[in-house]
Amino acid sequence: MQTTATIPSHGLDLVKNDWNFLEVWVDPMQSPPYLLLLLGDENGGCRILDPSEQYKLIKSCGSYDMAQLWLLEDEYEPLEGRLSGPEI
Repeated sequence: MQTTATIPSHGLDLVKNDWNFLEVWVDPMQSPPYLLLLLGDENGGCRILDPSEQYKLIKSCGSYDMAQLWLLEDEYEPLEGRLSGPEI
């Protein structure tokens, strides 16, 4: 029997619900602006994903502060608001 992979990348399983919150970060200097996603888990860790690269894992951080610092150093800015997993 042939099976088809339904996960767009090895970095993110979209069916798995192990994230606590999601933030969208933007590089406004590019045209069009470039977006990255920051996913925080329940253990305090964070993953930075690139939606234009099939949600490829760009960076894994042990804390939100580390992820935020990495994004700010690369001149990304957070879009206002945060999507919370438990609220969905």
